[in-house]
Amino acid sequence: MRHREDILNEVFSDGRGKDFMDLFDYMRSAAQEKESPLASRMRPRTLDQVVGQKHIIGQDKLLYRAIKADKLGSIIFYGPPGTGKTTLAKVIASTTSADFRQINATAAGKKDMEDVVKAAKDSLGMYGKRTILFVDEIHRFNKSQQDYLLPYVEDGTLILIGATTENPYFEVNGALLSRSRIFELKALERDEVKELICRAVSDQENGMGEYNAVIHEDAAEFLADVAGGDARAALNAVELGVLTTERSEKDGKIHITLDVAQECIQKRAIRYDKSGDNHYDTISAFIKSMRGSDPDAAVYYLARMLYAGEDVKFIARRIMICASEDVGNADPQALTVAVSAAQAVERIGMPEAQIILAQAVSYVATAPKSNSAVCAISDAMDAVKNQKTMPVPVHLQDSHYKGSAELGRGTGYLYAHNYPGHYVKQQYLPDGMEGQVFYRPSDNGYEKKIQKHMDFLKRNKD
Repeated sequence: MRHREDILNEVFSDGRGKDFMDLFDYMRSAAQEKESPLASRMRPRTLDQVVGQKHIIGQDKLLYRAIKADKLGSIIFYGPPGTGKTTLAKVIASTTSADFRQINATAAGKKDMEDVVKAAKDSLGMYGKRTILFVDEIHRFNKSQQDYLLPYVEDGTLILIGATTENPYFEVNGALLSRSRIFELKALERDEVKELICRAVSDQENGMGEYNAVIHEDAAEFLADVAGGDARAALNAVELGVLTTERSEKDGKIHITLDVAQECIQKRAIRYDKSGDNHYDTISAFIKSMRGSDPDAAVYYLARMLYAGEDVKFIARRIMICASEDVGNADPQALTVAVSAAQAVERIGMPEAQIILAQAVSYVATAPKSNSAVCAISDAMDAVKNQKTMPVPVHLQDSHYKGSAELGRGTGYLYAHNYPGHYVKQQYLPDGMEGQVFYRPSDNGYEKKIQKHMDFLKRNKD
């Protein structure tokens, strides 16, 4: 019996081997495509299929136009995992007339790069075709590897597309950066991830449609929430759920329930519907805990909201409101802390933003409390609404324009800074409202000082 090796040697020696190799390559490629992970199979083939990132691939954006026109220069995609960096590179590969080569920085050595450069030179010299080189995880390239690519990017032998989860300004050669345009990809919105999940479950060609599976609404919402904008994580969980879940005896379908989704993504779902009672109950408890000076409860409800994927900007807004509504001038610094936290959260993002929020929450919760500002504006609004609107006293009216003196505007106004203690008794409310009180400082925190100061002024000037 002839051995398999002898047959293959004979085939390759007489020139028939190339055809067989092509066949083997095709079969291998087809098998890999069929067996590849769901996230890979669901990659869009065209720009119109891409979900999210409209800030860079909207039809009026530069990158969209450059891809459509096949006029790309070197670019670097920067963003969190699962946001579509490799997807965009694959879309470019399917639309460009240039040769497209791909290497992964974690595995590629100098020989791999030399082979790419040689092929690119040959393609440019013989056919006038440029070569696009996609380097995934380009931040893993060391300085010498990045330096090796530089002259070929400079002379146009290569068009570089780099993808990185790290800030390229810290991790990529400055010379490469200066010759590339950087596009930052954002984490996908919850609804965008949900769209991808539902599409993957039903897609007959590339998704899990052939399995006759259904995903329950709460499971889809949960996966979209906990994925944190990472489409790959959500799709991996969907695939695992479909492949490991028994069919229902009732309808013969595979049901991806909330319990299944939790198991597949290894995260527990908490009862928190962003448009339902649980959302409002949790935020209510959060605010009331800060108002009630219980920092432990306030931080706990903060953690529940963060775990459920609540928008950190929404949380920051509630802290700012509480700092004014429930603390007010009892500790004026509380609002400053809350505003600073809100700004820091927007600039830093999660997960570090949770520390900043916790600091602000604990500060507001432990600060002395006063709702005097709330009561003051409420009573004043009632007065405006229900009482006759009287004119502003003449001595308070604007006197900065020509002719105001002839009209008597500002006549009799007493400039407070000209008097001891920078205070002089004077009517400020309109006629008929004299003596009405809207702001009543509490006896808490700094407002105790405010009240003492106001009593002093009135006692000594009456």
